[in-house]
Amino acid sequence: MHHPVPPRSSPSNIATGKRVHPSDADALHHSCPAAADDDPKPALYTVWKRSSMGFQGTDGFSVYDAAGALAFRLDNYSRRRKLFAGELLLMDGQGAPLLALRPQILSMRDQWNCYRASEEAGDKSSSRRQHLFSMRKCSLVKRNDEAEVHISGCTTSSDHDSQAPSFRVQGSFWRRSCKILKGNGEEVARITRKKAGAVSETVTLGEDVFSLTIMPNVDRSMIMAFVVILDRICQKPYKLLMCSS
Repeated sequence: MHHPVPPRSSPSNIATGKRVHPSDADALHHSCPAAADDDPKPALYTVWKRSSMGFQGTDGFSVYDAAGALAFRLDNYSRRRKLFAGELLLMDGQGAPLLALRPQILSMRDQWNCYRASEEAGDKSSSRRQHLFSMRKCSLVKRNDEAEVHISGCTTSSDHDSQAPSFRVQGSFWRRSCKILKGNGEEVARITRKKAGAVSETVTLGEDVFSLTIMPNVDRSMIMAFVVILDRICQKPYKLLMCSS
């Protein structure tokens, strides 16, 4: 018996309470949703690019743990140009704010900055919040890497170009085939295509549902913030259209 997987054409499933579960193999590894703990096994999540609000026109993420519980959510943000994008708020499954993500307007490489989310409603002042990290596209020289992260306090200069990144993303986010690595090359998380069904009849799901594996003793909310920013800064791969006469 396997867990149900949400149909791509039915975003209302979240609004009505139907859960998205990882595969039966994934369900063996259950862990706490947000913070890293001492579990020696990786934490496995199913990421659905759908707002948990379930209203027409909303955008966001709903992230489910191995038991099918909502672990993270990001609701109702728009796809407007970066200049007007505003702030994205990553929350836990109960709606408590975790991290605030803001685009840096004057950035040639689509940099985003992450801050500790404020508990005070309406307080969006960057100067009064703790800056945690900056994430941006890699330069064209680093062809195997898609993005890089600089943790606040880990560099001696505000010039990230002269500093080695704290984390880097290797592979293709839009193909759902990438790894998040520390600066020393240690893998801390990976994104893969989501598969469902029996072993003999495995079906690969569409791009809006994918698997996220986070290694032990890694800040899970930070990794989920990386995923949200990757969704904003990475380009979809070019697809060649074949025309027939």
